[in-house]
Amino acid sequence: MDHRETCATVAETEAARGELAEALAAVGVQLPSLRVDTVPYANEPSFPLVDLGRCNAETALALAAALRGRQG
Repeated sequence: MDHRETCATVAETEAARGELAEALAAVGVQLPSLRVDTVPYANEPSFPLVDLGRCNAETALALAAALRGRQG
């Protein structure tokens, strides 16, 4: 089986990152380091990742509240 049949492309991963950023923004959360990590794309099989990055405690608490269904 071709590895590209099971792994997202960079474009698909960038689209997923964009959708996640929009969804987070809709509940007042911004992850400042949210990005696509293409380094794993150089491997076989390739698998670009959405890197959530790091954030401060305030952002972590806002994200936790959003995941629980509350806007913080």
